[in-house]
Amino acid sequence: MFEDLDLHLAPGTIYGLLGKNGAGKSSLLNIIQGLLFPDSGQVNVLSFQPKDREPAFLQDCFMISESMFLPNLTVWDFAKTYAPFYPNFDWEQYGQLVAEFDLDADARLNRISLGQKKKALLAFGLATNARVLLLDEPTNGLDIPSKKLFRSTLARHIREDRIFILSTHQVRDLQSLIDTLIVLEDGRIIFQENLVDIMERLHFGISYREPEDPGVLYYERVPGGYYTIRRAGFEDSLEADVEILFNAIINAPQSFRELFNTQLYVR
Repeated sequence: MFEDLDLHLAPGTIYGLLGKNGAGKSSLLNIIQGLLFPDSGQVNVLSFQPKDREPAFLQDCFMISESMFLPNLTVWDFAKTYAPFYPNFDWEQYGQLVAEFDLDADARLNRISLGQKKKALLAFGLATNARVLLLDEPTNGLDIPSKKLFRSTLARHIREDRIFILSTHQVRDLQSLIDTLIVLEDGRIIFQENLVDIMERLHFGISYREPEDPGVLYYERVPGGYYTIRRAGFEDSLEADVEILFNAIINAPQSFRELFNTQLYVR
């Protein structure tokens, strides 16, 4: 699945993990969690090797998968059952999150909607205070108000000692949260940069005619014209559209490797 994969993650950061279907996003999260094992190489998370499944590691890493099977327990009983495995679990925090997400504490997890399940698991995951939180397609099943609440809640709970990794196809749902963008392609990391550096090196704008300027690295048709990406200059830039940036990286990788001094597979 992966080849020449070298990934270093810094605490206090929310990572956006992007890639086409089959690129390896979910598999990478499962390796970090210790649910899949690499055939070669090493994976170290919080000074542990996830494949060893040590309790001290598992209590500090929580994952919300895209596909889920939840037991016939109420929202509150689920927490009572599994909170003892997480010594930093905060019951007051959990109660506040359950209320914020408008969850019925007596509702059975196997009978509520996908969106409610996602919110219940997010409330539990944040309340564990695990230092590594892995979220696979976290906004699937959420309505528009819930997505807004998800973003504000997640932003409020990042700390200097925590790492959040968000794997998603719904880029625009999450781009305001992301500090660093990671792009996977065919099991390789082809791009890894923080958004501050991206905004310093790239200019994002709108052209009302199809661009002919060779300085344009990538452009894409949007309502009203063409969204353009070029090297940063003196003009004011629009806010980066991460979804279009992802398309640009996938379709014109050489331009971005040269600009960001990125190797073929790994930064």
